[in-house]
Amino acid sequence: MTCDGAVVVIPAHDEAQKLPLCLKSVVTAAACAPVPVLTVVVLDSCTDGSASLAGRFGADVHFVEVDVRNVGASRAAGFAYARKTLGVDAVDESRIWYATTDADSQVDPDWLVRQLSAEADMVLGVVRVTNWRQYSASAVRRYLAAYRAKLRRSGGGHDHVHGANMGFRADVYWEIGGFAAMESDEDVDLVRRFERSGRRIHRDVGLSVVTSARSDGRAPRGFANHLKSVARRDGAA
Repeated sequence: MTCDGAVVVIPAHDEAQKLPLCLKSVVTAAACAPVPVLTVVVLDSCTDGSASLAGRFGADVHFVEVDVRNVGASRAAGFAYARKTLGVDAVDESRIWYATTDADSQVDPDWLVRQLSAEADMVLGVVRVTNWRQYSASAVRRYLAAYRAKLRRSGGGHDHVHGANMGFRADVYWEIGGFAAMESDEDVDLVRRFERSGRRIHRDVGLSVVTSARSDGRAPRGFANHLKSVARRDGAA
């Protein structure tokens, strides 16, 4: 798509230890993008001093605080803040790209470049884990086998949906109602509405972000809970 700007939203709940690495990676990806990028960190019910990070990553990284304890509502609040900041009447939202990741993830330098060049209404990427210390070798093998099974063998696509790695056109996002206030699966819900509205969805196997293999997940049915269910089969957690 022809793009005039991009927005990245990062929801966070007590992520003071992981958030700096995430933001460094997003700032790098923003610097590589051919358009201005506004990054919005949504601190949801944080009690760990995450707010002290505000101002350390440049003027284009904004911090907002909410108290909802809900990842879907947090993502929605971030995009609503960005829309107000950019000025809904001042920009052509068909030329604005939205992207979102998670505070425990790190994006690659070409993360936004790949999305902006996809000529799609939505782009879905994959995740990779680089630190498996908490899990047994058998649990890791099971996870990897199942994850790879969902990679399509033709067309270069995949069947995964990760809130840690997705982007979409701003105008379509608002047209279909944006992120719902869901504690889990807010990403899957949004994708389904894009699909039902007949939008072009590009599933990019090469668009990958590093995410953590932690067991203390924030979303009840999120990635951490999935990893725990895999590990539970052999008693390793």
